[in-house]
Amino acid sequence: MMELLSTQNSINTQMSASEMLMVENEVNNYNKTLVVEGRKTSNVLGKDDFLKLLITQLQNQDPTSPMENTEFISQMAQFSSLEQMTNMSSSFSKMAAYISSSEATATLGKTVELDIGDTNVQGIVEGATRGENPQILVNGMYYSMDKIRAVYAD
Repeated sequence: MMELLSTQNSINTQMSASEMLMVENEVNNYNKTLVVEGRKTSNVLGKDDFLKLLITQLQNQDPTSPMENTEFISQMAQFSSLEQMTNMSSSFSKMAAYISSSEATATLGKTVELDIGDTNVQGIVEGATRGENPQILVNGMYYSMDKIRAVYAD
């Protein structure tokens, strides 16, 4: 009886090759979704990445042949340009959201025709939301601005 209990209590701790592959795939998939240093991984270099590269380059330069002033000034100019382009991109995004919001409010009180998949809905715009993705209120339901097929003047 004691021998029967000892064989039932033994646990197999060895994983088969297919189980190990499955676990490894799951770990790799999970690791790809993790956030690195407070931000998601990306294939695009931003201004913070550029500055880190420049600092690393300065720290690891050859003391017998330091970076030329012109090289350093050139890289700082590139950094400045990158920062300005990033700021412009942010401003353009804000401006696009403002224009979309203005477009939504311009439809207030007008009759619109909406393309909802395989049906069309027609009604008067009773309200509008603001923001990056404004919506209009027609017949008691909110619709995205990209659903508008036509706007009619009353």
